[in-house]
Amino acid sequence: MGGAIIAGLVKSGSVAGADLFVSDPRESILNDIKSLGANTSDSNLDSVRNADAVILAVKPRLIPRVLQEIKSGLNESKILISIAAGVTLEDLERICDKNVPLFRVMPNTAISLQQSLTCISSSAGDKDRQFVSDLFSKLGKVIEIPEDLMAAATVLSSCGIAFALRYIRASMQGGIEIGFSSEMAQLITAQTLKGAAELILQKGLHPENEIDKVTTPGGITIAGLNEMEYNGFSSSLIQGIMKSYTKIGDSLK
Repeated sequence: MGGAIIAGLVKSGSVAGADLFVSDPRESILNDIKSLGANTSDSNLDSVRNADAVILAVKPRLIPRVLQEIKSGLNESKILISIAAGVTLEDLERICDKNVPLFRVMPNTAISLQQSLTCISSSAGDKDRQFVSDLFSKLGKVIEIPEDLMAAATVLSSCGIAFALRYIRASMQGGIEIGFSSEMAQLITAQTLKGAAELILQKGLHPENEIDKVTTPGGITIAGLNEMEYNGFSSSLIQGIMKSYTKIGDSLK
């Protein structure tokens, strides 16, 4: 996710590569980042000392260790942004033990194409909140949510990318079975899904309004929809979302 954020920032033109300071213990990762013009280092603390805003893009279990490494470089003028699922603002504040503007942010991997849906939670001041919102707005759409909805946002947005891609794969397989090549089935499915999403985003209508337009009485669309529902299409998706949500809670116990 860290690499996707860097790629999105550079591609959007909102941040020059030279203004990015990236640390990672893996040389292979740093070599990829260098191609974007960013400054790289194997020292987390050195990167933090050069930055005005710090994004922690590490696994949740690594947050305590990384924060201990960089806390001497943090102060009230540096914004700290965590994208680690399940690590609360209270956790960050306790580990930092400093007066630092703290943010929890949950994007998805479409951020590399400036098409993320990014959820933000913070109790920081308006100026800092505006800065973080403006930063991620250049990488897609941003909504500010209460922190107690962050776990749900992780499932619906971040995990949701995988759920949508699994639909694309299944639809492709169906397309191949009825005669298309895999390449053509992929193009048709992906563009169709993109068009469906744009109908909702641009019109702001409930999905059923658009579904009703293509489900004529006795038609082929309603026959397909009914067969999918008979086999648990909607219920399996809902249950999958709920399972992922439960998994977040279990992982924090």
